[in-house]
Amino acid sequence: MRKLLNTLYVTIPNAYLSKDGETVLVRVEHETRLRVPIHNLEGIVCVGLVSMSPPLMGFCAEHNVGVSFLSEHGRFLARIQGPIHGNVLLRREQYRRADQDADSAAIARSVLLAKIANCRTSLLRAGREHPSESLKHASAQLGQSLRLLVSTPSLDGLRGVEGDAAQTYFSVFDELILHQKKDFYFHGRSRRPPLDNVNALLSFLYVLLAHDIASALETTGLDPAVGFLHRDRPGRAGLALDLMEELRPVLADRLALTIINRRQIAGNGFSRAESGGVTMSDATRKEVLVEWQLRKQEEVLHPFLDERIPFGLVPHAQALLLARHLRGDLDAYPSFIWR
Repeated sequence: MRKLLNTLYVTIPNAYLSKDGETVLVRVEHETRLRVPIHNLEGIVCVGLVSMSPPLMGFCAEHNVGVSFLSEHGRFLARIQGPIHGNVLLRREQYRRADQDADSAAIARSVLLAKIANCRTSLLRAGREHPSESLKHASAQLGQSLRLLVSTPSLDGLRGVEGDAAQTYFSVFDELILHQKKDFYFHGRSRRPPLDNVNALLSFLYVLLAHDIASALETTGLDPAVGFLHRDRPGRAGLALDLMEELRPVLADRLALTIINRRQIAGNGFSRAESGGVTMSDATRKEVLVEWQLRKQEEVLHPFLDERIPFGLVPHAQALLLARHLRGDLDAYPSFIWR
């Protein structure tokens, strides 16, 4: 069983991380703020003006602790990782499948079926609590998208169905925001930079989710860069983005709506730059990180394993199931469908 609270998030400006024996040391202005044994960690995320000593980088690589650097806006900058462990035959099979359109389409279809089904479940739940014709109509459209996916053979066709479904889902996302409407509204997805508070929050959560999924894939022995739905591009973790599709509605989107509707964050925790981009304050970012870790501790019934596991283990479970499929132990990849 993997630890849940195994990722260290460092958000304090000008923090410096170094190695002290078998321990990661966090200092701010020469004052020691935290000591964490390396065996308690599987990942370190540095947000904003945070630096790290070269000996610690090498130490983390040796112990398979992934280190990610994010900008103060939450944008992914870089990742430090030691050699990928695992069976070389598994990675070779991953590459062979990725080069075959039919095999890639089969895995991509499973991922997108789960993504659209999870989006639809979210809208159906909201519609039961707050009935709305637009939510009902969007849910019906997503149901039609699910039927189209089953009969769509090509990757490009699958991407087209997914694009239409995403547009339908986000067209009613604003209705899921029930409180603080003056500060938190959603008129469409915007990135690089996010143009409103909700998009800034979503982008930050997506980066955190991508980090966890990439770590899970590397731990399993898969190459996070070679995906089936997202094609190869320098600097992009295509496979991590693939698995992220099915988990975004469940882990990131629902958490964003929860902390907004429960008023756990406020509009004054965001600011707009001259460029128009919106960023979170340090205090708001810390609050989001706390809620992210708490969310990962909540248990959910895994639809394929048929047992309750913490949300934080879902990326690891999906990575293992994908590896079993690529090895031939499973006829198809069982994606995560939220109940």
